[in-house]
Amino acid sequence: MTNVSIIVLDFGSQYTQLIARRLREDKIYCEILPYHTKVEDIQAKNPKGIILSGGPSSVYNEDAYEVDKDVYKMGIPVLGICYGMQRIAVDFGGSVIRSDHHEYGKAELDIVGYPDNISALFKDCDNHRIVWMSHSDRVETLPDGFKVIATSENSPYAAIANDEKRVYALQFHPEVQHSEEGYLMLRNFAKNICGVTEKWKMEHFLKQQIESIRERVGDAKVLCGLSGGVDSSVVAAMLYEAIGDQLIPVFVDNGLLRKGEREQVEEVFKINLKAPLITVDAVDNFLGKLAGVSDPEQKRKIIGHTFIEEFEKEAKKHDGIKFLAQGTLYPDVIESISVNGPSEVIKSHHNVGGLPDWMDFELIEPLRELFKDEVRKIGFELGLPEGMINRHPFPGPGLAIRIMGDVNVPDLDLLREADVILLDELKASGYYAKTWQAFAVLLNVKSVGVMGDNRTYDNTVCVRVVEAVDGMTATFAHLPHDLLERISRRIINEVDGINRVVYDISSKPPATIEWE
Repeated sequence: MTNVSIIVLDFGSQYTQLIARRLREDKIYCEILPYHTKVEDIQAKNPKGIILSGGPSSVYNEDAYEVDKDVYKMGIPVLGICYGMQRIAVDFGGSVIRSDHHEYGKAELDIVGYPDNISALFKDCDNHRIVWMSHSDRVETLPDGFKVIATSENSPYAAIANDEKRVYALQFHPEVQHSEEGYLMLRNFAKNICGVTEKWKMEHFLKQQIESIRERVGDAKVLCGLSGGVDSSVVAAMLYEAIGDQLIPVFVDNGLLRKGEREQVEEVFKINLKAPLITVDAVDNFLGKLAGVSDPEQKRKIIGHTFIEEFEKEAKKHDGIKFLAQGTLYPDVIESISVNGPSEVIKSHHNVGGLPDWMDFELIEPLRELFKDEVRKIGFELGLPEGMINRHPFPGPGLAIRIMGDVNVPDLDLLREADVILLDELKASGYYAKTWQAFAVLLNVKSVGVMGDNRTYDNTVCVRVVEAVDGMTATFAHLPHDLLERISRRIINEVDGINRVVYDISSKPPATIEWE
């Protein structure tokens, strides 16, 4: 078993997973548990430190989320972030009030005592760096024994500490990319304050997962759905490494794929995984059920249920199948359901939330606790080709959620042609490898145009290209104008039915990466 160095107690922040990710980047293994986890269950994991996450609630709400107070008596360091700071302030006898000035966004951090007499939390950090605030409540009075270790223009208590009790708290979010040197603060807490020395490596995780899969599966068979993306490919490779021919890989063509994708998946799988792939043609079934459906959540649910139906039909053709494997990742989970805490649902994912009652399978989700970049590292460990591992993410619902409105064959064909031009140009320019995700969205908004001497009234395509590390946050890619112009010109000239191309310059948050 992996030694758990840091436990993160989740109070519902959308950024909770990023805390774990930042620590894992430093090879510090941590686990995320619900905020209400009993202290004896935490002690069983023998952590060296605890982090209380942020959250959307207020400490003075009637149903405010509370931590087991015995956590503070475990004798290990505690770090509170945002709501976690306010929780610490109240739990130790201080007070929190609703702030007259809500602080959201960037703030400049002033480290008390800089440079010679600073808190261990800020070791090697520069002064006056930018951090990310996101709060409406603020600490009004400090508990006894606490001192201020950093301030900002609107937060006199931007960071506080009780060195004797080894309890620390930050009003800002060090885990997000917007917080400069926030990773250093988390590293300082884990290594300098908690004394973490163990290094967690992906090869250790891979070995443990393979052993766990073998033990759980026994002599049963596992049905694994392939999409051709990195997540499902890594899952299939892990399973094949663990159980060999007990794996039954199935690729379902749902009619919502990019141009030539079915052929690419079959070729790559045959060459690299060297296991027999079953391809199911379910185009008519999916498109029939999606006909006339325009609501994005309904689209996702229909696609998810239809995938399960197709897998069940295929499973009946084989004896001994007990498990269904999926490439569920951490970001899928946090955006879909509150798994570890009271997180807000952003949008459902077709592969999150378990199986229908009528389906007699057990789920295997070996990547459920990983971020995309960690999955790619696993892929390299398994020997998968770089072209497969570094492929941009592609959503399970496919092009259905990149068409605004109902899904039909003409619109799918239109979008495929625009999408392949976008990807070709990005690869030719070198920007495909520099960006996290790129795709076209068919807006189904028509406008007047002029082509030659003729008036047109055709569709609009939106180009979306983002830069990200883990998909939890993202910024639009600042592509060169000549590249954008070339993409636009080719789409309009080569795709009959499109006369306008726009570029999405929104970031996540507040937008999501996908439009639906």
